[in-house]
Parts: sequence; C-alpha cells; structure tokens
Amino acid sequence: MQVIRVHHPLDKKIVPAGPVVLAMGFFDGVHRGHQEVILQAKRIAQKKGLPLAVLTYSHAPGIAYRQYPGGFKYLSTTSRKLDLLEQLGVDLVYLVSFTSSFASLAPQDFVDQYLVAFHSQVVVAGFDHTYGPADIASMDRLPDYAQGRFAVVTVPKFVAPGAAEKVGSRTIRQLIDQGKVALANQELGYYYQTTGLVVHGLARGRTLGFPTINVETPTPERLPGIGVYAVDVMIGDRWYGGMASVGHNITFGDHNQLTVEIYLFDFDRMVYGEEVKVRWYQFLRGEQKFAGADELVAQMKQDEHASRIIVQAPPVLPDQRIH
Repeated sequence: MQVIRVHHPLDKKIVPAGPVVLAMGFFDGVHRGHQEVILQAKRIAQKKGLPLAVLTYSHAPGIAYRQYPGGFKYLSTTSRKLDLLEQLGVDLVYLVSFTSSFASLAPQDFVDQYLVAFHSQVVVAGFDHTYGPADIASMDRLPDYAQGRFAVVTVPKFVAPGAAEKVGSRTIRQLIDQGKVALANQELGYYYQTTGLVVHGLARGRTLGFPTINVETPTPERLPGIGVYAVDVMIGDRWYGGMASVGHNITFGDHNQLTVEIYLFDFDRMVYGEEVKVRWYQFLRGEQKFAGADELVAQMKQDEHASRIIVQAPPVLPDQRIH
C-alpha cells in the first residue's frame, strides 16, 4: 500500500497518474461502518479495474477547530489506521494534514483542488460525511460540486443486527472509556488494540506472586476505563495471554498514578524496553480497595482463572475482516 502525505496546498506532482476510486473519511477506529464504506469502494474499484484510494487525515479534524482543549484520544493512531486500511485491501492512501488553511477551503475548492486532482472517477463516503460546514458540505451536495467530473456513492448508515443505533466512533469511544471493551469489539469488528513500552514499576506484583509488566501507553492512544481485563500481549512476534489492571493501585495508597500492569500467564522473562501490543478482550471487574495483600491475592487468583478461560476462547466477533 502506497502512502502519500499531503500538506495544503496540494503539490500535484505527488499525485500518481491514472483514475482511482476514492473513499474518504477520518476513519478513527476503522470500525464496521467504516469498513462498509471502504469495502463498497473496493467492489466498485475491482469492477472498474481501478486502484482503490483513501483520503484520510493524520489527526482529528476537530483539533483545527479547537474542539478538544484537553487533547484527543484516538481509537486508532495513524500507524494503526494505516495497518487496518492495508488489511482491507486499499492500494493508495492520501494522508492529509488537517491544518487551519486546509479547513478554510470552501466546498467547491476542496472538490476542485483535491477530489478532482486525485483523478477520482468515483468518490465514496458515508451518509454523514462532511468536507466543510454541514449545511453546505454534505454528501447530498457533493454531486453539485462534482459537476459531472466524477460519480458519487453515498453509503447508508450501518446498524449492526439487533442494535438500536448506527455503529459510530463516538459511541465506541464511550464504550472504551466505560470499560465495555467486549461491546466495543462487536462494533469495531476486531479486538481493540493499544501499544506501549514496557517500563520499570514498583515490582509489587512480584512480591505477591503475580509479577507484572508495566506498560507505558502513548498519550494519543485511548486506554480502556479503570478496571481489570482479560488481554493478550504481543512481545516480539508472539501473543501471550494475561490479565491487565488499569488503575491507581488504591490498595496501596490513595494518590498513585494511573498505571497499566499486566500479569502474563506462564511467562518469566525480563522484557524492559520492549514495545508491545495489547489486545483487549473483556472487562472482569472494577478497581477495588482490599483490606490487605492476602485479600488482593485471593481476588487475583479468581481473575486469573476467569482470564485464562476468556483468552483461550475469546468472544466471537461478527464479520471479522481485520485484526
């Protein structure tokens, strides 16, 4: 998959020759709704014998509008998003830096300077996608701006069977924040994943008989809410089952920093400095303050038993196309 980074104004010399089918969207999480957009574009591209291109952004568009004063936590960082897009069979990604100058483009200028310049033969996006102010830059208006130079395909909202609402990034972020990773995974269509660096901790788990790795998560990534989870962790090229605690270790004090500590099953290696991936399967329980170490250890043994069962047979996901 070719990735072309774009900074406004577009330098047309970086655009490959030849027509494409173009899917566009921010695609945070590349969830099942996003997958429907991309896969519909892929079907059109295959039918026409054209490459499948995606126009997406290197950071949340709302940052340019000062919508996130506290910072934005992503379901998928840029590298993760590109990996997911590649798994879906995308040939070319235009990764646009969403700056204030780019944001100020009028809808017609955006179409002329980008969609036409990318040699789009067909442009595909979700029903609620906008490329400027919603009242003048909706998918309903896009054929007017296209002026017959490319076809427009609008993908309707995707509602999972049995669900009341469409699958959406905002809902999934809320589920992750609430610790409801199993439900989030159903809407993502894959198991939620974060990354991190193994760093030194207080080694308290080792004294309890549950040696843990402490994972320092990059600031832009969205961690699940406080609690204990069944997880897999990739170290090198191998996945290891475990249980993760996201919390403040309140049994040992009331003012501890938030940490991610993971006990890996049947694992006894020093892995400080390793970059790891964490795959989140299921929430087990909230953070509890125990009377002492013995009570904590008893609970951790129960958590381990439950986690081993889940990791050995993770919840089945619908239409899983990517990992």
